[in-house]
Amino acid sequence: MKRPIGIRLDGCIYTSNGEDLSEEEFSNAFIEFIEEKGWYFGGGLFQIDEEGNHIKDIV
Repeated sequence: MKRPIGIRLDGCIYTSNGEDLSEEEFSNAFIEFIEEKGWYFGGGLFQIDEEGNHIKDIV
């Protein structure tokens, strides 16, 4: 059996309209996109500030 070849994501997503983007809003849209393609995602998501620092929630 051929081994699966995948894609590793390493980057940040910001909005271009100045609005905050919550982890929940992004993850819902991302997972919906992935599932529509018949793919799956293994990994994690977390929010960051404008400097790339991990934050618990949008304040």
